[in-house]
Amino acid sequence: MVVPNTRSTIAGMGTELGPDVLSQCQALFDAEQTALAERVPVAARDCAYGPDARHRLDIYGAAGSDDSLRPILLFVHGGGFRMGDKGGTDNWQNAAVGRLAAEAGLLGAVMNYRLVPDAVWPAGGEDVNAAIDWLVANASKHRGDPDRIVVMGTSAGAVHVSTALQLRADLPVRGLVLLSGLYGYTTLDARDLAYFGDASSCAERMPRDAVASTALPLLVATAEFDPLRFQQEFAGLLDERLARHGALPRAYIASGHNHYSMAMHLGTSDRRLGDEVIGFVRECCT
Repeated sequence: MVVPNTRSTIAGMGTELGPDVLSQCQALFDAEQTALAERVPVAARDCAYGPDARHRLDIYGAAGSDDSLRPILLFVHGGGFRMGDKGGTDNWQNAAVGRLAAEAGLLGAVMNYRLVPDAVWPAGGEDVNAAIDWLVANASKHRGDPDRIVVMGTSAGAVHVSTALQLRADLPVRGLVLLSGLYGYTTLDARDLAYFGDASSCAERMPRDAVASTALPLLVATAEFDPLRFQQEFAGLLDERLARHGALPRAYIASGHNHYSMAMHLGTSDRRLGDEVIGFVRECCT
């Protein structure tokens, strides 16, 4: 469970976003994540899934003598469409999700994608699709099962995962994990228009219908201290899924966490969300 003083520290940060909050969250989990990085080194670094310098992914797991193919969890980082990195040896952020998957006996993959201003909608979704295609073609070389892929994104990464589905309804994956994404239930911030384009075109570019209508299993999450609009997006998607399908998708509220810490704490002693994600992947891949 979340340590009480960690919860109170995160609660004290409020629901605002910014570099100061980001750095405070990193400090909270640095010791545990550094230890995880020492336990789980990268298995393959900077695999090129496309022609751009940002088209790179890292792979974690599948060491040992067992030759069986593992389910794959592909993670897509956040960063407001204009920043972020898959992490690595000296930067545990985002790489921790791949390591979490590896310690659970899965093959973890963590990708980069093109960023604003060099790339605009639908580049993020295109990049996720390209990374999936690379895994389908190459994952077996790393003892990953190309027929058992689950894709997970946080914040802008969740938008890109949803856009990949919007571009490709027959996405060759078993399920999607969406943490604090923007799907089209609220008005975009002005800073988001650098990726989505003119406000008049945003409604048709948002992936709302794709995630509301898909038959793929979903795990949708928000954080207790997420900014209001991310909580509204979460509630809007649940409400529309219930209206369309007569049932809620698998859903999770990360109590004691904020927009940054929800993904950043994965792999630490607070196993609640991590167990939910790993359990979802295993259920999707049985």
